[in-house]
Amino acid sequence: MTLSRWKSQWLESSRVRVTEPQVWRGVESQHVSSTTLLVDGYDEQDALERLLEGSKPPLPAMRQRKHYLLTTPFRYLPAQASRFRKAARHGLWYGAKALEAACAEVAYWRMRFILDSVGLADKKIITRHTFFAAAVDGIGIDLMEPPWDRCRPAWISNDYIETHRLAEAAEGAGIEVIRYESVRAPGCACLAVLTPDALAEPRGGLDATRQPWVCTATRDHVMMMSEQDRARRFEWGR
Repeated sequence: MTLSRWKSQWLESSRVRVTEPQVWRGVESQHVSSTTLLVDGYDEQDALERLLEGSKPPLPAMRQRKHYLLTTPFRYLPAQASRFRKAARHGLWYGAKALEAACAEVAYWRMRFILDSVGLADKKIITRHTFFAAAVDGIGIDLMEPPWDRCRPAWISNDYIETHRLAEAAEGAGIEVIRYESVRAPGCACLAVLTPDALAEPRGGLDATRQPWVCTATRDHVMMMSEQDRARRFEWGR
């Protein structure tokens, strides 16, 4: 299956408004804890993050200021390719409609990290993660719906050549959001947000949605467990 099977006109004819009030994303807690240790609350943390802005790579142009957890992926050049972004290109924001699917995506990359690291082959790695929700609203395409679903094998392949080509074409056509099926949690919807303008804090604010989780990973098994409710957990095997 190649992208010769889809037509560039689809980017115009099948574009839709993608509006999701709650989309989950997980980040390793080191990305939020380094400044949290220095402050007493989220308001002080956000003030400190603003002071640190000058030492970070610049943000892309935005219509209005955003919470830093919504904009961070856009300012760095990832060393590793992801499904809709080549390595060394500015990042994008990935999220999932279901928290379990967001956990599954994190779990996959933790296992990949161990499998790709010879020295960790027999190790158990424990990391802490923060999951939070954002609201998404932008012009998009839905790869889970016609006509895009005709090319499903290309969208769920672990070879990202086709999805990279699609993302570049979509960005050039003014598409802001790509809705697609999670490969790690089949049947669940994920969203790749190409511009921070399509992101906002959910009703009640982003900080109110933050949840701490612990990931325990080996080369064959990953478990994600909520720190707020130890009975709430998800597990995956290789």
